[in-house]
Amino acid sequence: MKRMMMVAVCLFLGVAAFAQGSEKMSPPRSLDLSAIDKSVDPCQDFYQYACGGWRKANPIPGDKSRWGRFDYLAEYNRYVLKDILEKASQPGVKHGKLEAQVGDFYASCMDTKTIDGRGIQPLAPYLKKLDAAATKADLVRAMGEFRREGLVALFNFGVGSDLKDSNRTLMNIDQGGTSLPDRDYYLKPDPRSADIREKYVAYMTKMFRLAGDSAEKAAAQAAAILALETKLADAQLDRVGRRDPKNRDHKMSYAEMAALTPSFDFNAYFTASESPKFETVNVGWPKFFQALDGTWKDTPLDDLKAYVRWRLLNSAAQTLASDFEKANFDFYNGFLRGIKEQPPRWKTCVNSVDGNLGEALGPLYVAAAFGGDSKARMKKLVEALTVALEQDINQLDWMTPETKKKAVEKLKLLNKDKIGYPDIFRDYSSVAVKRDDFFGNNLRTNVFETKRNNAKLGKPVDKTEWGMTPPTVNAYYNPQFAEIVFPAGILQPPFFSNMIDDAVNFGGIGAVIGHELSHGFDDSGRKFDGKGNLQDWWTETDGKQFEDRAACIVNQYGSYSPVNDSKTGEPARLNGKLTLGENIGDNGGLRIAYMALMNTLAGKDKKVVDGFTPAQRFFLGFAQVWCQNTTDAESLNRVKTDPHSPGEFRANGTIGNMEEFQKAFSCKAGDKMAPEKRCRVW
Repeated sequence: MKRMMMVAVCLFLGVAAFAQGSEKMSPPRSLDLSAIDKSVDPCQDFYQYACGGWRKANPIPGDKSRWGRFDYLAEYNRYVLKDILEKASQPGVKHGKLEAQVGDFYASCMDTKTIDGRGIQPLAPYLKKLDAAATKADLVRAMGEFRREGLVALFNFGVGSDLKDSNRTLMNIDQGGTSLPDRDYYLKPDPRSADIREKYVAYMTKMFRLAGDSAEKAAAQAAAILALETKLADAQLDRVGRRDPKNRDHKMSYAEMAALTPSFDFNAYFTASESPKFETVNVGWPKFFQALDGTWKDTPLDDLKAYVRWRLLNSAAQTLASDFEKANFDFYNGFLRGIKEQPPRWKTCVNSVDGNLGEALGPLYVAAAFGGDSKARMKKLVEALTVALEQDINQLDWMTPETKKKAVEKLKLLNKDKIGYPDIFRDYSSVAVKRDDFFGNNLRTNVFETKRNNAKLGKPVDKTEWGMTPPTVNAYYNPQFAEIVFPAGILQPPFFSNMIDDAVNFGGIGAVIGHELSHGFDDSGRKFDGKGNLQDWWTETDGKQFEDRAACIVNQYGSYSPVNDSKTGEPARLNGKLTLGENIGDNGGLRIAYMALMNTLAGKDKKVVDGFTPAQRFFLGFAQVWCQNTTDAESLNRVKTDPHSPGEFRANGTIGNMEEFQKAFSCKAGDKMAPEKRCRVW
């Protein structure tokens, strides 16, 4: 059972390396001189120069599909959480309220003997209810009840912000219902997509066999489900189309929504799911629901029941006995991502606690790993980047004064105070957590989150909410909350350290801050105003100028290939339109981070440290964040699904667009890292 979080980067040196048996993990480092490969010319391949040594010394662990310095920090944080949870889960010890709750959840996950002993029994009440559905009307009601507990969904719905009024809550309903990572895997005729479909059918067949079906019945159900999900995928808007918020803005009455799919009884479904009553709804992609009408009407009841049964099994697999969990892992992580082995159970359980009770675990993590003046220093960095972006906007030669003024207004309105952790953590005291009921614990947190979301309808949007937990190694821009957010988990090396010079910090966390600020002005974010409302504040001329510059970024990154297709041997190229927003964020973020560093160093002695100037250390600090090795399968999967470019291109593609890098490393015009044509938006 997985819940989607809302959305869509201080080193505390007192934290020691954590161990279990022979396992140890040293704290992450800032700029790593041993990572540099001095046999490489930085003007020809700066990524390999900055990261070659690290990549050679850091092969991908067996339980990972990608291993980079970013991932190392996430793994280190996982060890911090493991130490917290092992102490909190010790039986016979008096624990505080938070410790007891997260500790019992962790203990229930670690109790694989009990989980395995129950087999598929936790799903038995749901499967019995499904078996009893004699009509499609019965099935609709059963699906509504399952959705209430987060177990299965034919489409997505929940309370969110009105795209055109960010302070107003609104029920949203959107496309969904498929189980592969991307719609194209169902639709494309290329050999890899065909292979994925074949393996997907085999996976479904195996799961049905584990659930007790005959081989013949299992295979027939799997084939029917693939056909049904293919119809759903064909009706979905693709990832590139979804980047434009205008494509997801279709406010209508409840009656108008229901008329899109008259064969499906929304009244019965929403009643069974205990959804709050609503008169107005935003339909993310109406064409999906129009197509769903025919699919629901024409598909035999037995096939629909097989589909719902499959969605129950697949959504719950990671909370069931090990044979179900392993089958799920083998397909989604082994085959699709190239991971060789399942992670130790404790890692799975740490992730589960963070995913289900993240803001109960958060205060314990913050107390252990986030202290000193890190938050204050981070605020100064954010302010420095904000000043630099305002300078950058005002210096643009392609934007008219009218639009510049509005861009600066938006920048100043952005909330930049969410650093580290929420002021008030979420209260999970109503969630019953039992040490011997891992499935039930997941179910009860699902119910908690569903009720919490439902309760938002009709109330002003709570913009104090966070979309990531404190230990998360990430950061984000939320266009409707008009904010940038930096969890404590990312405020550590290699991104940020109190013990390193400004140049490295600006290249690391400074570029992350700039990246998130730039998201407010990328191809999607620019369509929201400073209050978080979907509104066009651009002149027609400036809009065209932006699109022309964005097209340069699209073409640049669309020419990159991280891996050859395993079936055809042809280069698997990035989708420049899918990655456009993140690439604009990287390019704009690095540029304004450099400007902020130069502002900070103005009038100061620019000392050479370890043989590198501040400018050189800045670019090294940025590139080394992206040092990584990735399995071919994961690279191929990310080409299809990830809006971020691989580390190599996040480094070289961005740095190559900056003349400042050419000067810092004395590159000659025409060198690979000093191309004649450069792309720039911000």
